[in-house]
Amino acid sequence: MSTAARAKKTARVIGRVVIALVAVATLAFSGYFWTALRLVKQNTNTTQILQVLEDIPNSPPVEDGAIDILLVGSDSRTDAQGRPLPADVLRKLRTEGTDTVNTDTIIVMRVPRNGGKASAISIPRDTYVPIAGYRDDKINSAYGAVKYLTAERLQAEGVSDQQERERRSDEAGRKALVQAVQDLTGMRVDHYAEINLYGFYLLTEVIGGVQVCLKAGTSDPNSGANFRAGPQTISGGDALSFVRQRNMPGGDLGRIARQQVFMSQAMKQLLSAGTFTDPAKMSGLLDTVSKSVVVDENLDLATLAAQAQGLASGNVEFATIPVTSIDGRNERGQSIVTVDREAVKAWVAQLIGETPKPVPSSTTPSTPARFGPEKLLSLDGAHAVAARQDVPCVD
Repeated sequence: MSTAARAKKTARVIGRVVIALVAVATLAFSGYFWTALRLVKQNTNTTQILQVLEDIPNSPPVEDGAIDILLVGSDSRTDAQGRPLPADVLRKLRTEGTDTVNTDTIIVMRVPRNGGKASAISIPRDTYVPIAGYRDDKINSAYGAVKYLTAERLQAEGVSDQQERERRSDEAGRKALVQAVQDLTGMRVDHYAEINLYGFYLLTEVIGGVQVCLKAGTSDPNSGANFRAGPQTISGGDALSFVRQRNMPGGDLGRIARQQVFMSQAMKQLLSAGTFTDPAKMSGLLDTVSKSVVVDENLDLATLAAQAQGLASGNVEFATIPVTSIDGRNERGQSIVTVDREAVKAWVAQLIGETPKPVPSSTTPSTPARFGPEKLLSLDGAHAVAARQDVPCVD
């Protein structure tokens, strides 16, 4: 055999060995990942919300060609087991201890059953809507208001066990929120996932912070936000301030732009920081999940994990519902975001591929945003930017 032939054969053998090693490493990582996923599932708190949702009147059809997951970020002052957070933790969260629960982040993640691209539809927290069992109010108050009223009723009815009142009032609050989302969007909520402020705080600590970029320096004494212009890494209380700041261009829509970019970057960091192979980080993640995450009993965490990977790779389109005003006022003098509910349903129908009705010109349109390889961010018309960098810069 000639020297050239021996070299070619050696190269083929080395190539096969390298491919085999990569395959083994991939399988090993996959095995560890799914083992880690099972541990996460064992530590995740569950809710029977799906059973409660069967009673919601006028719900959209169950089979609509996709799995729709309602992702909720709450500012609950208790952990996922209903235990009050200690005073020192509340100080870290930079929020005062009250009995109210607001859902400051409301996103419907739509996963087509045919394998198409997923969408993440954001609803501004101040969107003014009818809330079943309460009144017309901001959608972020649905959970907390109905939870509070239900807890009072249960106590008056003689339900003395506090944990039982917490469980049943939580379910009532979640039901009211889901119904408000369904009525507004025309989408059927198939699954529910909730994380509280404490979990958000702990998660950013576990993954070593999240990279963000601001177009200009900003500060807000109410939320504790105090950030310079340009790229930076934030975690803990600073991360909470970043996504909760209120005195910013675009109001609720500007805050949603931040939340969407932050979520995308957080998922990239979570999936690339060795979280699932680092024992200390994995322990921290399990602790975070047990204290802060609640999902419905039938939610497949593998599905959620797959969407997290899609979110990190830019394979999920973000969009925000169209609004008519971001600085409206209700009869109680509160600042609200107003919407044309029929226009919202038509816009959602168009986004998810159903036959839409014409969208009235009085609404502010929303252009889907993709944070992917092209590194473009196009969001809500006036807030559009083109950022040629790994982390899109926002207001």
